[in-house]
Amino acid sequence: MGIRKKPGFVSAVTALAVVVLLVAESALAHHSPVMFDRTKRVTLTGTVKEFSWTNPHASIQLSVPNAKGAAETWGVEMNSPNNLVKQGWRSNTVKFGDKVSVVVNPLRAGEHGGLFVSIKLADGRVLGDKWTEDIESKGVVGK
Repeated sequence: MGIRKKPGFVSAVTALAVVVLLVAESALAHHSPVMFDRTKRVTLTGTVKEFSWTNPHASIQLSVPNAKGAAETWGVEMNSPNNLVKQGWRSNTVKFGDKVSVVVNPLRAGEHGGLFVSIKLADGRVLGDKWTEDIESKGVVGK
């Protein structure tokens, strides 16, 4: 005596499996570092337009003057707030209007965005990867 399955049951299970696979794939793609060029570092010096302390990633929107002096908005993706707290961050570490310098791994596509590496706050404190004048003087960092 076998269990008889209704014809719609197999279709529903198959559809559910496809949905689970698609969701898993998009979640992995979202967290993929491939969109950032980890071989390059760019220093962005500008004014904080927004600091978003949210999951899954905190972010900074920065107004950065270009070579002609016009303001460009750069998006900086960061780690989760939980991990940032472990690195000394608080939800009010960066505020609208703060003048900061942020080092990022830029987007490969050339758009105005990047992955957070470090930040030099207006008060001189540095958070993130070690920021050294040695790195800056060797031309590894710079826009």
